[in-house]
Amino acid sequence: MAAKLDGKRVAILATDGVEEAEYIKPRAAVEAAGGSVELISLGEEPIQSVDHLDKSRTYEVDGVVADADPADYDALVLPGGVANPDFLRADPNAVRFVRTFVESGKPVAAICHGLWTLVEANVVRGRTLTSWPSLRTDLANAGATWVDEEVYVDNGLITSRRPGDLPAFCATLVDEVAAGGYAGSAR
Repeated sequence: MAAKLDGKRVAILATDGVEEAEYIKPRAAVEAAGGSVELISLGEEPIQSVDHLDKSRTYEVDGVVADADPADYDALVLPGGVANPDFLRADPNAVRFVRTFVESGKPVAAICHGLWTLVEANVVRGRTLTSWPSLRTDLANAGATWVDEEVYVDNGLITSRRPGDLPAFCATLVDEVAAGGYAGSAR
């Protein structure tokens, strides 16, 4: 990847049930571009990832969302998995963290079911996004326009549909963070 993220800090907000590929691949892309990544979660204990619905590895947490400040980071990643975003959207601190991040104008990247937390944070109205197809109605009910594309960027919100979209998702994430924000346009 041509873009360099030296000095950039990216938060990944996740908990038990996170889709492993959607956690490790964006993390690896940011680190390969010279950025640092912190795993923020609901508690201090390691989180259990999944490979689809099967348990996979556990990951150590770097910080607790109740204590995290979006001002400390240059971007946020919201990976999917079915259980992970469902747990996150039920936690007021996680919802506040996501809402504050989106309102800051910094890049926020969400993939697959990760958009559920954006819906709960009430930050998708008037936006065009993509996601796992079953979230289409949730997004429409929250005021968003849903598109079936590999990756879509709308005013700092980077979204993708599924693990198969990770190469485009990760490249776009790195480019958006390297640009230091967004130009206010959709693509």
